[in-house]
Amino acid sequence: MKPEEKARQRIDQLLEAAGWKVQDYQELNLGASLGVAVREFPLETGPTDYLLFLDRKAIGVVEAKPVGTTLSGVAEQSEIYLTGIPENLLHEQKPPAFAYESTGIETSFRDLEDPHPQSRRIFAFHKPEILMEWFSKKQTLRERLRKMPPLITEGLRDCQVEAIQNLEKSFADAKPRALIQMASGGGKTYTAVSFIYRLIKFANARRILFLVDRSNLGRQSRREFQQYITPDDGRKFTELYNVQHLTTNTLDPVSRVCITTIQRLYSMLKGEPDFDAELEEQSIFQLSPLEEKQREVTYNPQIPIENFDFIITDECHRSIYDLWRQVLDYFDAFIIGLTATPSKQTLGFFNQNLVMEYSHERGVADGVNVPYDVYRIKTEITEKGSKIEAGYYIDKRDKLTRKIRWEQLVEDLEYEPSQLDRSVVAKDQIRTVIRTFKEKLFKEIFPGRTEVPKTLVFAKDDSHAEDIVQIVREEFGKGNEFCKKITYKTMGEKTEDLIASFRNAYNPRIVIAIMNRSPAAITDWARMGCRCATV
Repeated sequence: MKPEEKARQRIDQLLEAAGWKVQDYQELNLGASLGVAVREFPLETGPTDYLLFLDRKAIGVVEAKPVGTTLSGVAEQSEIYLTGIPENLLHEQKPPAFAYESTGIETSFRDLEDPHPQSRRIFAFHKPEILMEWFSKKQTLRERLRKMPPLITEGLRDCQVEAIQNLEKSFADAKPRALIQMASGGGKTYTAVSFIYRLIKFANARRILFLVDRSNLGRQSRREFQQYITPDDGRKFTELYNVQHLTTNTLDPVSRVCITTIQRLYSMLKGEPDFDAELEEQSIFQLSPLEEKQREVTYNPQIPIENFDFIITDECHRSIYDLWRQVLDYFDAFIIGLTATPSKQTLGFFNQNLVMEYSHERGVADGVNVPYDVYRIKTEITEKGSKIEAGYYIDKRDKLTRKIRWEQLVEDLEYEPSQLDRSVVAKDQIRTVIRTFKEKLFKEIFPGRTEVPKTLVFAKDDSHAEDIVQIVREEFGKGNEFCKKITYKTMGEKTEDLIASFRNAYNPRIVIAIMNRSPAAITDWARMGCRCATV
């Protein structure tokens, strides 16, 4: 089989998976399906590899090339075929506009009705139904994005106005990815709801995906949509448009906004009937250690590539742009990132298109954020590690069952600082930090205070958090209400209720949580009035 024949074999499979009926010209039957792809259809400019028909009308072409062919130079060839379609095949006002170039491994697409038609790489072919919908509209999405009405700035902070206006300029320039960097407290989610409303109302976005790091943040985001009062209509967002926070693997077809985690979305693309909700309570930070392989996806006709027009990733861990990026690349959509602390990986994924940069320092200057001081407590083993000599007895804890057994070391055990509280637990080190914090609290850190301020302690994992909780209670001589753990393994009380108690009630005074210890995370908790520490 020749290379181009192999490519056509793969292209046939991709077209059929997307709902196209593939035929040879000699077996032409345009009534066989809504969408028909006819091989080697003769045109005035020569036979095209595939001519696409919708409801018996010619609407586009597919130019097939051998695997490894670079496709940018093939686009002109596709356009020649579009101009060579016989007049007797056309029954629409506008000429065919959809051009695909494909090797079966790589596929490019462009809509010639766009203001500046630009080829873009897509994961698979679009379904016939969506091309029918696009063909019936007077303007394409990219054309509508260039004609957005002026932003109503009332009720928005200056930084939010700047972010939305810069983002919409990026859309107008047809840039596929954009990143908004805004310090926590600046109102990223409110900004997102504001531009999402405009995208639905004025650009007629069909459906928007709002990705969060964990389910708790999804519930918070949904409340933000429910509380948002539209500036021009006066009604709440959810009175106008349906918003779905996914708790099952079923998409509501009438929802305009879908909120979920990338973990669940990946499960849906794999065709799994359901997903363990407990896994969504964990940050992707815990689910994606560096040694994991990239999450690979295959085409799922139940969730086609055109399912979302826009994807917003809200403070997702940087692995979403590395190990999980194929889940994002699957969709033919604009992608907008929201973050307080972009990494190099994040900037690279968004093509260096940083449309808004609002730092913590700018937030402090604007009165949006408050400044902070650092009080650092160090121990020798956190800086240098340590060694336990052979002959000493140590307790070994099973990671799954937490069962402890004593064992005598037959050789020296040396460990690095990075191993602390992961493969090696030194409770005395934790106790030293907590005891020092207690002793210095009212003398040096907050002189003159008599009550323990609301304090958040970051732990490395749930087991580490468990050790800290026990030691804090012992060192302060307080009961369970004084110090609580808020992690994905917390039971008995909902995470939201615990956070609400931490924010509003007298107790707990100290909370232990697992979190990506970034300035964004610290600032977010600091907005509750808590003091943050890392053990």
